[in-house]
Amino acid sequence: MQFDTWTKALAELPIDCVAVGVQDDGELTPEAKTLDLKCREKLSRLTKRGDFSGKLGETWLVTDLEGIRAERVLLVGLGPKAKDGITRKTWRRIVVAAISAATRTRVTSLALALPRPAAKVLSDDRLGRSVAELTGNTLYRVNDLKSAKKPRPPALNRVVVAAAAKADANIRKGFKQGAALANGAALMRNLANLPGNVCTPSYLGKTAEGLARTHKSLKVKVLGLPEIKREKMGCFLAVTQGSEEPPRFIVIEHRHPKAKGAPVVLVGKGITFDTGGISLKDPPTMDEMKFDMSGAACVIGTMNTVAELNLPIHVVGLVAACENMPDGRAIKPGDIVTSAQGLTVEILNTDAEGRLILCDALNYAKRFKPDVVIDMATLTGAIVVALGVHHTGVFSNTDSLARELVDCGIAADDRAWHMPVGDEYGDQLKSNFADMANVAGRDGGSCTAAAFLAKFTQGLTWAHLDIAGTAYQGGAGKGSTGRPSAMLLEFLLRRAGAR
Repeated sequence: MQFDTWTKALAELPIDCVAVGVQDDGELTPEAKTLDLKCREKLSRLTKRGDFSGKLGETWLVTDLEGIRAERVLLVGLGPKAKDGITRKTWRRIVVAAISAATRTRVTSLALALPRPAAKVLSDDRLGRSVAELTGNTLYRVNDLKSAKKPRPPALNRVVVAAAAKADANIRKGFKQGAALANGAALMRNLANLPGNVCTPSYLGKTAEGLARTHKSLKVKVLGLPEIKREKMGCFLAVTQGSEEPPRFIVIEHRHPKAKGAPVVLVGKGITFDTGGISLKDPPTMDEMKFDMSGAACVIGTMNTVAELNLPIHVVGLVAACENMPDGRAIKPGDIVTSAQGLTVEILNTDAEGRLILCDALNYAKRFKPDVVIDMATLTGAIVVALGVHHTGVFSNTDSLARELVDCGIAADDRAWHMPVGDEYGDQLKSNFADMANVAGRDGGSCTAAAFLAKFTQGLTWAHLDIAGTAYQGGAGKGSTGRPSAMLLEFLLRRAGAR
C-alpha cells in the first residue's frame, strides 16, 4: 500500500477517486464545493434533489464528472454539523466509510479530502498514522482456510491525503508509523485467527524465527521443553503437561544502537488452545479459545512493528506458549506446583492457567533488569463483565505507569481503563497448603488474577493488560481485532522519543 499527500489544487489531482464530505442538510464541505464549481455544480444538484442524505457514514459514488481530473467523486455523509467541529471519533468513522466504499469497487487510488478535527485534537502526524492504520485494518481479510475460490482482493493500493504544504512532512512521518502498525496488527490477527491445530506453540516459535530473518535488528531464541525444565518453570510446565504439543518459550529482542537505558519487556500469554483442562469449559463458544494466545500474538506483532520502524529503543518480547488440555497427565484441582521464583501454588481451578504460565514468564523477565514490564493476556472473563468489549483493563503496581498506558490508549483510540490491584485482592488468594492459590472465587475475578501476577513482580515496574474483552470478537464477525497493538505502539514511540 502506498500513501501520499497532495498539497495542490484538488481538481488537478490525477486519481481514480476523491472522497469529500456532505452534511446531513446537504451542505458541501469547502473541498466538495471546490470540486462542485469545477464540474458545473453537479454535486450540489444531486444533494438538493435529496438523492444523498448526508447521514453519517453513508456514501455515494458519482462518475463521469467533467472539469476535474479524478474519474470519480465519493460523497461521504458527515451527519449533523457539530458546533465545535468534527470529533476524532466521527472522523475515523468517515475515513473507514470512504475506504470501505472504495474497496467495493475497482478503484485503485483514493484521495481523502474530508474535514478533519482541529490540530489540537488530531495532529498532522497522528492524522497520517491513523489514515494508514485505518486503511490497513479496513483492507484486512480473515486468513480463512476455505477450499472455495477466494474472492478478488480489493484493488485499492494507493491512498492520498489532501493537505496543506506545511503539514506534508509530519503526515508522511505518520504514514510510516501507521503502515508499520497495520502490518504488526495484521500479523497478530493472522496468528490469532488460525485454528489451534495449525497455530501451535511450535508454529509461534517458527513465526518468531521468521521475523529474525526478515529484520536484522531482531534476535530470537526459542526454548523447548528441556530448556524450560532447566529454567525450573514449574507453573508453566504444569499447564503444558496434559498436552501432546510441546511448549515453547520465545524470546524476541530488538536493541537499537542508539537505545538508552534499560529495556521495555513485553510478555504475552500464548495458550494456543484452552479447553480449561480438567476444569473443563462449557462447549458453547469453546472454539473461541483459539484466541487465548492473543497476548502472545500481540507481542509478536508489536515486535514486528518495532523492527519495521527500527525504533531507537531496547525492547524484549517474551512469549510463553502451550496448550491447556485434559488428558491423563494433566494437572488436577488440588495439585501444588512450584514456580520458577520458588513460590508454591495450589491449583484450585485448572482453567485459571494463564496466570500460571505468565508468573514464570514474569520471573524470566527480571534477568533483563527492565525499565518496565508489560504483560498482556486474555486472562479473565471477569474483565468482560466489568468493562465489556470497549476498554482493556490496566492493572499496575505503579499508578504513574497505569496512567501512562491509559493516556496512550486515549491518544491511539485504543482505550483502556485503570483497574485496582492491591493487598486486599492478594489476601483472597490464601491457601492452607501452599504459598497461594491460583483463584479466589468470582468476586473481583480480574483483580485477584492481577494480584496473583503481582506476587511475582517484586522489584519490577509492572503493568498487566487484561485483553479478554478487546482482543477478539465473537458472533457473526468472529475474529481478532488487533488490539491493543495501537496503544502499545504509542507507548513505545513515547519511550523512544519518536512520537
